Amino acid sequence: MPRTPSEFAVHLMMDGGHREEIRFPTIQDFQKWYSGELMPKAASNDFISVPIKNISGQGEYMVVRPSRILAIRVEPVFSSSVERFN
Repeated sequence: MPRTPSEFAVHLMMDGGHREEIRFPTIQDFQKWYSGELMPKAASNDFISVPIKNISGQGEYMVVRPSRILAIRVEPVFSSSVERFN
């Protein structure tokens, strides 16, 4: 029986070598943000909001220029997973 991820870690690799990790409760939440916010403005230099509410403190937010995102890695996270450090 396949395990169900408890959340998804999305790693954004950006121009200049910066990396950021954001988390989504379901793959559908990520797909909704990706197809609704990121892809329509993929070549834009205008900022878009990145949903970090589930890992950030109150009043914290992140914006990014979609044209500066070079790669995205989506990693399922299982609640029984051992914490890994890179």
